[in-house]
Amino acid sequence: MPVAPARPRTVLAASAASLAVLLAAGCSGADSDGSAHPETTTLEGSRLDEVLERGSLNVCTTGDYRPFTFLDADPDEFTGIDVDMARDLADELGVEIEWTRTTWDDLMDDFLAGCDIAVGGISVSTERAQRVYFSAPLMEDGKTPIALCENVDDYRTIEQINQPGVRSIMPSGGTNQVFAEEHYPDGELVTHDNNTIFDEIVAGRADVMTTDASEVLWVANEYEELCAVNPEEPFDFFEKAFMLPRGDEVFKHYVDQWLNMALNDGTYDRIVEPWFGEDVRL
Repeated sequence: MPVAPARPRTVLAASAASLAVLLAAGCSGADSDGSAHPETTTLEGSRLDEVLERGSLNVCTTGDYRPFTFLDADPDEFTGIDVDMARDLADELGVEIEWTRTTWDDLMDDFLAGCDIAVGGISVSTERAQRVYFSAPLMEDGKTPIALCENVDDYRTIEQINQPGVRSIMPSGGTNQVFAEEHYPDGELVTHDNNTIFDEIVAGRADVMTTDASEVLWVANEYEELCAVNPEEPFDFFEKAFMLPRGDEVFKHYVDQWLNMALNDGTYDRIVEPWFGEDVRL
């Protein structure tokens, strides 16, 4: 597909300081007569300023959730849609990337301990939103099952999956486990490493996995034995986005501006295409 001409990266990065000043002034909470609003405060400094001064962007990611993030042991490098998006953000800022490998169980703690942004197919939830900001969404998504192709009709509904003896597999931590524990209390819940989790279904050691429709579409394209179940009619609705520091309006505004351009100038489509092909739109 045609790609829009590259934007001068120095312009966006150079505007960061002026953006911080403008946003801080806009949030100062003062009327035209100089009186302050008690419910607003002046923003002093931002993670954006810290990143530019440091010269690096610290990115948290799990490395176990293709097509969004995957750590390849050889040559020990992260790949994936969100990984490449993080690289593009760092390029726009004119800084290097420092990766922090985490797990779904430790994602929040590791992010709060020192990451500037967290990426990798992260679902927006109200629980997470109590502790972090989210960027503008990258896509809409929802939970849907995947199973052996010959068994698809056995797992089309929550009621069919929530049965004694039905083995639902999931990684530990994250929204897949939360969904399974809430909706399949009568079934058999099995946790497994996310990198090889679909091999367990192929091998017959699990029956079904309920995960994000975006992941299901990718897996069905990778495994001829597995088929997506109702990917266009998921069980619920949510969005995927990047995690950002809570309360930092300046940094969030910058990331949202960058993301809006990437979603509309061909950058995101170019990054997604190798993973899904031309026909899938996320």
